[in-house]
Amino acid sequence: MDDLSYSSSTKACSVLIMLLSLTWLIGSGNLMGNQQWGNSLTESSEKNGERIVARHPVLENLSSESGIVEVELTASKERLSLVPGFETDVYAYNGRIPGPMLEASEGDSVIVHFKNDLPEETTVHWHGMHLPFVMDGSPFHPVGPGETFTYSFRIHPGTAGTYWYHPHPHHRTAWQVGKGLYGGIIIRDPEDPLPDTLTEYLLILSDNRFDKKGEVEFAEPGSRQERIDDMNGREGDVLFVNDEIMPELSIRSGEVQRWRIVNASGARIYRLGLEGHTFTHIGSDGGLFENPEEVDEIVLANGERAELLVHGTGDPGREVILQALPYDRYMPMWRPSDWNETLDLLTLQYTGDPPADSNFELPETLRKIPEINIEDATETRIMRMTNGKINSKTMDMNRVDETAELGATEIWDIRNLVGMDHPFHLHGFQFQVIDRNGNPVSQRKWKDTVNLPGFESARFIVRYDNYPGKWMFHCHILDHEDQGMMGVLEVK
Repeated sequence: MDDLSYSSSTKACSVLIMLLSLTWLIGSGNLMGNQQWGNSLTESSEKNGERIVARHPVLENLSSESGIVEVELTASKERLSLVPGFETDVYAYNGRIPGPMLEASEGDSVIVHFKNDLPEETTVHWHGMHLPFVMDGSPFHPVGPGETFTYSFRIHPGTAGTYWYHPHPHHRTAWQVGKGLYGGIIIRDPEDPLPDTLTEYLLILSDNRFDKKGEVEFAEPGSRQERIDDMNGREGDVLFVNDEIMPELSIRSGEVQRWRIVNASGARIYRLGLEGHTFTHIGSDGGLFENPEEVDEIVLANGERAELLVHGTGDPGREVILQALPYDRYMPMWRPSDWNETLDLLTLQYTGDPPADSNFELPETLRKIPEINIEDATETRIMRMTNGKINSKTMDMNRVDETAELGATEIWDIRNLVGMDHPFHLHGFQFQVIDRNGNPVSQRKWKDTVNLPGFESARFIVRYDNYPGKWMFHCHILDHEDQGMMGVLEVK
């Protein structure tokens, strides 16, 4: 099968879903513009008395003690309606996809009572969080079927931002995330420089594939599709924003909104643009920048997050689309023929109200980010990323690839030696990118994932504070991670 055949089969699946959706809408009397697909939670959650924040139900805090966030989280098999007309076998946190949002503040102690009701072992990885090794949810600490584990950690000062949680079992991460296990995290700063009166949305982007029966589809072993997924990572032709396909958000002309965006896709990289609008880019993986940046678009690799201000510069009643613009992350021989198509993600609908009188003024400086001094670095580690390997090795749970001292400062030189993108993720410690392809970055930012386009390089500096242990580093294309494009850094 050539690239054209692959693209045609993908489009055929999309057409099937669209036809089934149309049949369902007509039969149910719900044929209307901007129909929202998926197991939407807003209305039912409000009826059930659940707290909704940023368009997400929030994990209930079982503690009445100030500074303690104590919640319960269960991973289980469920049947949920993801595409119209079908119920689908999925894995879900607390019966939902995405799972409920974890909300906490700097200084809080978080306690998560986790239960694994799946038929296989799993973990909960708190992506981007600075916490003890045994609480990281890495493959070193699996939770077996029917078992429980209590994750507990403290939220450090200066770490307010947007994070997410997902499973991280050895060789099964792509499968479990593809089946529906992921959820969002918002860490609050009591001294947030932005007013809490801004409308806030947490937008978790994901994609999936479904067969003609509406079940999550994974490639057949030995098939060409499996080879494509092994190389590119598994992409789906159905795109979700939270639990919906092509949802609608509303904005008033003159209003300013705060959007937090998470790329929870296993392989797809999003190049985001909003018709006729620019973004004020205010934060990434580790929270707010020092200085806002005005941008036309955002590229968000797997695992990365972005915080944006969206300014309602359109006229009342106008409708604009948030789109995934073409982005070529592929090896030429495996590039889908439809890679350059623009995909619609959501509708931003302007209300008919007259323009709001906004007196919002964005601070020139959002916060100060302490510099990790390059002169303090005692080591430079070179990571060469090739197809399925880092430094010519695949993952071995019984091997330590790199060793460092607790408290040390080091530079990592990440080099992508092949022609497709590889997003590089380090567990446990936030870092600051120094340069890309030898060119200094514009300002300091806290990151835990950095994307490396084909044949490009980046250097970052990191300090191993507080927590010894064995920490994973890997490509965050989940199929690559499962294939062994991962290593172990032991800090001791």
